[in-house]
Amino acid sequence: MTQLALVIDLNVCVGCHACVTSCKEWNTSGTAGYMSDCNPYGKDPTGTFFNRVQTFEIGTFPNTETVHFPKSCLHCEDPPCVPVCPTGASYKRAEDGIVLVDYDKCIGCKYCSWACPYGAREIDEHLKVMKKCTLCVDRIYDQALPETERKPACVLACPTNARLFGDVHDPESQVSVNIRENGGYQLMPEWGTKPANHYLPRRKTRIKIHEDELERVDNPQKKERQQPKPGFDEPTLDDVTSW
Repeated sequence: MTQLALVIDLNVCVGCHACVTSCKEWNTSGTAGYMSDCNPYGKDPTGTFFNRVQTFEIGTFPNTETVHFPKSCLHCEDPPCVPVCPTGASYKRAEDGIVLVDYDKCIGCKYCSWACPYGAREIDEHLKVMKKCTLCVDRIYDQALPETERKPACVLACPTNARLFGDVHDPESQVSVNIRENGGYQLMPEWGTKPANHYLPRRKTRIKIHEDELERVDNPQKKERQQPKPGFDEPTLDDVTSW
């Protein structure tokens, strides 16, 4: 059985939020939209997002690091959000493993958001239905697009290629190879939901600097010396420049 999913490389994610904005833009104008925002610049802003990037500082000063952690629906192989839905609005597709919501059936009861251990579901305050990542299902099967563009919007927008997309059940796919070779892991596997999305851990890179590279080279232009101050009688920049 095919299981489409995302693999996110935390080692190269820079927290630029390109995935967040591209996801919002595509899905707002697509079949999942619109995704409302209420009072976005006020004291208590609310909004609907399929993907969010959380930023953490880890370690103890002075040995600290910043970790950017993108998170969206993980399209679990055993999704707890599906069986709790009283109307059957939440369902998992057999052909590709994508977990979706039928907005015509959703009554906004939020049972699915309570069942999801990852906090990946959000209520659309205007439409009063639950929404979540669809893996851009309306895009990845669009025959009108070139094959290279049949990927989720967040994958195409990522400037560092931190997001990969493919079938995690295919051992030869790009995502499966990266999971296998780079120690990919599932988020909170102890919940037994079998998340399809995986993360690649941060990897330490050692840089060796030779002693001769630490020696300061003389600056022939002397740019770093203190510049002389102009005299009181000398013209200023405003006097000699026409703005």
